[in-house]
Amino acid sequence: MKTDLSVKIGKLKLKTPFICASGTFGYGAEMKGLADFKSIGAYVTKTITVQPRVGNPPPRIMEVETGVLNSIGIENPGLDVFIREKLPGIKKITTPFLVSVGGHDKEEFKELVARLDKVRAVKAIELNLSCPNLRLKKLISQSPALTGTLVKEARALTKKTLVVKVTGETEDISRITRIVSDAGADALSLVNTFFGMAINIDTGRPYLGNIYGGYSGKGIKPLSLYRVWKAAQSADLPLIGGGGVSRAEDAVEFLLAGATAVSVGTVLFTDPDATKIMAQGLRLYMKKHGLKSINQITGKIKTSG
Repeated sequence: MKTDLSVKIGKLKLKTPFICASGTFGYGAEMKGLADFKSIGAYVTKTITVQPRVGNPPPRIMEVETGVLNSIGIENPGLDVFIREKLPGIKKITTPFLVSVGGHDKEEFKELVARLDKVRAVKAIELNLSCPNLRLKKLISQSPALTGTLVKEARALTKKTLVVKVTGETEDISRITRIVSDAGADALSLVNTFFGMAINIDTGRPYLGNIYGGYSGKGIKPLSLYRVWKAAQSADLPLIGGGGVSRAEDAVEFLLAGATAVSVGTVLFTDPDATKIMAQGLRLYMKKHGLKSINQITGKIKTSG
């Protein structure tokens, strides 16, 4: 039986539901020869800001129990260098990509969206409203009002596919989902990393130079899966769900919970080709259950009976 793994996010047509998350796949071109792009539906670039950022003080990443702590701090060369030096390499890859953008305020986000809207090669933009290690008093996506205003104004600046990435650390993920949907986003991506830290008991100091950072990896999967399921109950909006995905079985869980596509992240640090095995496993699952399309899995969780 032939299985169809293709899905659609906004105007993007993806050959598989696997999307390589921002911060785990570089700018894409670096992964040629390491990753099987045939198994990747799309990837998200490292987050870009208007001006270059050097990031947080080191150490900025460490392996912890069942995952990784990072406090990179959105290190990037800035928008001009991205367009001039990074985009030419990206354009040589036929796999769809989303450009992740981040800012400290609404005006920076608007400038990024407005300028990228004029770049023909860019077909999709991800608003990163959930970076956990910028020392902000509150993440943008923890504020329903600010999230709604920013997404609405960004939507007015572009007709390109617009994805909004939010944190799982919000009081009401259902409310944020409805707000993002009502503001006109094409899809919602969740979750980003969770706040975390580690302390060296010999020195008494935190291991990370930024004191705390974002925790990702297998350990967050139950937390992420619950939030994706909650979001799916709240609005008819395509979801990119992820957090702790490392096997085909994990991906199936997120699809059943209501995700249209599945975000793959931390596992790519140790296995850049992880999506190849996941795609094979997903096809085997579909054949086992007599399924021809991903649509026959999405949202089909059984919570009664």
